Amino acid sequence: MSAVVLVADDDRSIRTVVGQALTRAGFRVRATASAGTLWRWIEEGEGDVVISDVSMPDGDALDMLPAIRKRRADLPVIVMSAHNTIMTAIRAAEAGAYDYLPKPFDLREMIALVRRALEGAARPARPEAAAPAAEDERLPIIGRSPAMQEVYRVLARLMNTDLTVMIEGESGVGKELVARVLHDFGRRRRGPFVAVNMAAIPRELIESELFGHERGAFTGAHERREGRFEQAAGGTLFLDEIGDMPPEAQTRLLRVLQEGEFMRVGGRAPIRADARIIAATHQDLRALIAQGAFREDLFYRLNVVPVRLPPLRERLDDVPDLARAFLRRAEEEGLPRKSISAEALDLLKRQPWPGNVRELENLMKRLAALSADDVIDAETVRRELAARPPAAAGGAAGGAGGALAGAGASLGAAVEQHLRAYFRRHGDALPPQGLYDMVMREVELPLIALTLAATRGNQIKAAQVLGINRNTLRKKIRELDIEVARGKKLM
Repeated sequence: MSAVVLVADDDRSIRTVVGQALTRAGFRVRATASAGTLWRWIEEGEGDVVISDVSMPDGDALDMLPAIRKRRADLPVIVMSAHNTIMTAIRAAEAGAYDYLPKPFDLREMIALVRRALEGAARPARPEAAAPAAEDERLPIIGRSPAMQEVYRVLARLMNTDLTVMIEGESGVGKELVARVLHDFGRRRRGPFVAVNMAAIPRELIESELFGHERGAFTGAHERREGRFEQAAGGTLFLDEIGDMPPEAQTRLLRVLQEGEFMRVGGRAPIRADARIIAATHQDLRALIAQGAFREDLFYRLNVVPVRLPPLRERLDDVPDLARAFLRRAEEEGLPRKSISAEALDLLKRQPWPGNVRELENLMKRLAALSADDVIDAETVRRELAARPPAAAGGAAGGAGGALAGAGASLGAAVEQHLRAYFRRHGDALPPQGLYDMVMREVELPLIALTLAATRGNQIKAAQVLGINRNTLRKKIRELDIEVARGKKLM
């Protein structure tokens, strides 16, 4: 007999679509708009899997989960929600949900999830309950885009583990924020969070910084000093820019990860390592391995669970939420209270953001400090964007286009290589919608911006070089919001 899936959602269209998809996949379905009816079915022993919306008129599925687990511990419950924040994913994991589906979701993914649940695949570890969820504007990570939902799901599954995590992403995407979320909502939250930036420490001092030193171990070591591993005992050690770690320090770190203990520089007594390791990098560590600059065995020790953070250009729908949140934070830091117009937000959404979230945050702080009006309008934003240094303004060209460029390769080959890597990063899942527009924007903006720079802003010559109509060029300049500086060559 086919398995029975209980579906609960107060939206009739969702019940219909989900029910039809499950029926076509060979399941029997019982659907309801009521949390009370769902609970009655569960009490009566109905259903092999539950798919429930988080919020229904007569109850909250996450509030029901502890009672469901107590009454029917083996019943997998998959929760779905349109309120797609990091806290929703964390609450679902804390309450004991089998998994979390952010709306809208792929029906094939849902069916595969139901099958895994029925096959008895391991339920994600349930984290210890954390403090009550904060309001959206206080969230540690902001964004509801599809690109961020998979990040949230992975983080929620990692909360109650001590697995080593490797966070990959361009500069400015928020890698340390993710590391702090893993710490603040994980089992080691009561311990210290210690961050070390490998790129900011002189090579000759990295071992002493990480492992500490004994008095007299080297010139200038006038007293014993604890290293970051000791300081992070019972908590989390965040190793940022791990790709910049020198070879000798890599060897010692590998030994610590293998043996679970270390010695201070100049020391003889081993000290137990008791810190969860989270590493981060903006570099391609596999390329560094190929160059002999990074140990392959260390990479596999650190890359137990890879987490890729998407650049801001891959989640432009998150820009309005981020911009408003940064204005609120600026106000909390003593800057004037500001709001931002819809037109200004639309303009921000059309930028490629080579500096990612950090660049957007800095821009909003500048606007909060410098704008004379209470409402930041599109013209104010346009002026501020135009005032960026050429490396930042044309950096859309360098940051976005650079991701498509390959040294010594044709543009077509570089684009193909970039896209193959992009699809690989999403595994069996499909990338977020809008890939065509994203790629066209990444190519068009640097192409037109650099051509205009080369012609010193002469649009007639730029159109000739590009081989397009002058009116088409003007339209593209407006759409891409490219600042044209006449008479000045920018490269």
